[in-house]
Amino acid sequence: MYGAGFYYIPGTDTCIKLGGYLRVEVALGTNSVFGGDYQTQGGAHNRLSNYYTARSRQDLNIDTRTATEYGVLRTYFDATFSWTSGAYGGNGLGGTVYSANAQAGGFGGVGNPSDGGLSGGSLGVYHAFIQFAGFTMGKTISQFDAPWVNYPGNNFDGLVGGSGMVTGVNQLTYTAQFGNGISGTVSLQDQTAYGQANVVNTSAGLIAPATFFGGTYGASDIGGSRVPDIIGVLKADQAWGMFQLSAVGHNIHAAYYGGAETTGHPSDTWGWAVQGSLQIKNIPTGAGDTINIQAVYTDGASRYNFQNLAPQGFAMYSGTGFPGAYQSVGLAAVADGIFGLGTGISKVQTWGMRGAWNHNWDPYWSSSLFGAYAQLKYGNGGSALICGPGGTLTGLVAAAGITNCNPDFNVSQIGVITRWTPVRGLTFSGEVVYTHLDQKFAGVVAVPAQAGIAKPAALYELKDQNSVVGLIRAQRNF
Repeated sequence: MYGAGFYYIPGTDTCIKLGGYLRVEVALGTNSVFGGDYQTQGGAHNRLSNYYTARSRQDLNIDTRTATEYGVLRTYFDATFSWTSGAYGGNGLGGTVYSANAQAGGFGGVGNPSDGGLSGGSLGVYHAFIQFAGFTMGKTISQFDAPWVNYPGNNFDGLVGGSGMVTGVNQLTYTAQFGNGISGTVSLQDQTAYGQANVVNTSAGLIAPATFFGGTYGASDIGGSRVPDIIGVLKADQAWGMFQLSAVGHNIHAAYYGGAETTGHPSDTWGWAVQGSLQIKNIPTGAGDTINIQAVYTDGASRYNFQNLAPQGFAMYSGTGFPGAYQSVGLAAVADGIFGLGTGISKVQTWGMRGAWNHNWDPYWSSSLFGAYAQLKYGNGGSALICGPGGTLTGLVAAAGITNCNPDFNVSQIGVITRWTPVRGLTFSGEVVYTHLDQKFAGVVAVPAQAGIAKPAALYELKDQNSVVGLIRAQRNF
């Protein structure tokens, strides 16, 4: 009734299907699996940066379905058990240690003390939901997302240019089917885990230079949860392909100007985002080939463009040709909004797009060419709080030597992946991704010593930066 792989649980009218995958992979030129070298030890591009990071993962999912007078009653659970190479953190003197998380190991930090916890690994719960009579209740992919979530044609997790809550988010959703593949959805979604970008509070005055050159514009001052994100979706899924239009309202609720209630607070404001997603099937380049593309605009809801597995801050270092400068650095940070003492929240605007062409060479070989672009602007109000009116360096940032103070930035990405599937259910893939950070700060600045990444106090040129990372993966689906 429900397809291959289901069987009845003895003595019941419920069908069950067990599935999952086992994945082994190594990421090249990055301190994470699988993102770019954008910040901390990875962004430092020195002896503390990993040339490779490895992971082994077992995924297990359980799907149950029961026919009822209200339609199918379904439950779905999906969890991953992972072991990942420990990230290194230098102490600035050349020493390195495994990260605290790797040393803790286990689930909830309970590992095997005899080996430092390194065999403990980690548990991830991606899906845990009930579906009944058109309702979806629990943790699963955001209804706002495109059907391919973060992956129009890639394995790379860190594409900008659209929403992507692939590891699941708590929600209460109702979907109505109108026939002929057309549906409408309304969803209330927990914003706490994945929907919130920074809400920067500048009330404390100038940002510490060490923090600024670490890739953040200040402490995020988000208050407690108040309102879930409110999502609406219209979707047409037919033989020619798929079109989906998504919209979301996102409440921005900050804490206080200072450390006490008596300091006051900015009023809540609403952010929003809209996204269009398009898939075209059966294109002339080959049987089964597809084009997946999406575009998004956000106003105070930046994580619907810079999704939760994409970078939220950049501090990328490389060489320089500027006389007297030690190296160069590129800086950028993602936020929903920013406020100062006595001001309201100034929202941040972004737009972006991403897509892929997916081509099958033959039944065993396939490739995808993919790319993404995202632009973020702080607006006049946000830029004035960070840089001072007109970039006068009287705001949050006052680093001598900056000749152009502008917190806006763009990110562009392009990549290619090729897959070989010698037998059903087993796929080997190789992938490479290039990222360009187009940041708007300019000048040569005195940067204090950066703890943990071994960068000395010296003059650094502010300029754009690049990252190239790769991934080699073997995966067995069952």
